[in-house]
Amino acid sequence: MKEIILVQRLLQPGEIEALDHNAIPRLLLPQPGSLYTARAERLRQLAANNIKGIPVDEALASYVALMAELVQAQAAVTATLLPAGIPLPAQEAMRVAHEHNMPPLPGTGTRPAEWRKVFAAILDQLDVTATRVPALVPALAALRKLTEAELEGAADAILGEFAEGIDPAHAPFITAALQVTWSVMAAQLDERWAQPLTTGTLCPVCGTHPVASVIRIGGQSQGYRYLHCALCASEWHMVRVKCSCCEANNKIAYQGLTDIDADPIAENEAAAKDGKTIHKANDPTRVARAETCDECHTYRKVFNQEHDYNVDPLADDLASLLLDMLVSELGYARASGNPLLRLGSAE
Repeated sequence: MKEIILVQRLLQPGEIEALDHNAIPRLLLPQPGSLYTARAERLRQLAANNIKGIPVDEALASYVALMAELVQAQAAVTATLLPAGIPLPAQEAMRVAHEHNMPPLPGTGTRPAEWRKVFAAILDQLDVTATRVPALVPALAALRKLTEAELEGAADAILGEFAEGIDPAHAPFITAALQVTWSVMAAQLDERWAQPLTTGTLCPVCGTHPVASVIRIGGQSQGYRYLHCALCASEWHMVRVKCSCCEANNKIAYQGLTDIDADPIAENEAAAKDGKTIHKANDPTRVARAETCDECHTYRKVFNQEHDYNVDPLADDLASLLLDMLVSELGYARASGNPLLRLGSAE
């Protein structure tokens, strides 16, 4: 009896773009009710060095564990907000944004006043955590001393991606409140309000840069790459082997923690031509990789759900600083930062 081997045919970027757009979910709105709980658990596992493919040293592990506490506070506050939600912008404002291909929930500009209540609620949640994490005590005291003007100025610096205007130690906590606010609003949004922007490198919901990209599995999203928004946690489709910074697609490569990997699609196609099977799932060396571009000399990480079902783009990006170091040594710059880690300006 002859053995039959089925080989998956991989689509080229041009072919993917030519597909019926209704067949590919172009936008995945966040589910904040489960997002932060799952992210906190992922961060705890990363801090304990329990995730194959993303090694975390002791110094970084303590910070990742602290961020797990912050994200757990986000989860608790989100649970109290979801029944009523947060008011969306006026429909007329969203209509104008829709007509001009602008984000309906822009991260810059006027902010909903509710975000400051979210910030205070997160600090209240962390007060309980501080009894077993003493390092939080002085941080929480300093954050509570911020005036409304200082708090709004810090939010401006975060959302405007300014190098100055905020204490790096305060940034993750203020960012956490902004993330909860925008993710709860995004979850309430009818996705038809979110038109594709002029550039595919910014979130169509809030206009913020992605923190990383993720290869999703399951349903209509099977095998497709999505960019994950650093602010509202929406995800939008972008074809694979395309720079998520400058959108070039002819000088893309993938760098891994174990070695410098080649383009995974090209590798799979070569294997298919030889009648071989494509890469197996659950390969720890392919959970986290950096997609580098020799056109703009930037990189952004990509996390593959096929190799670890529980990947979280933001959490995994934070914990894989070793990969940042290796890629930086090759001469590439990060396309955008991680919202839970703000480095001080170099002076």
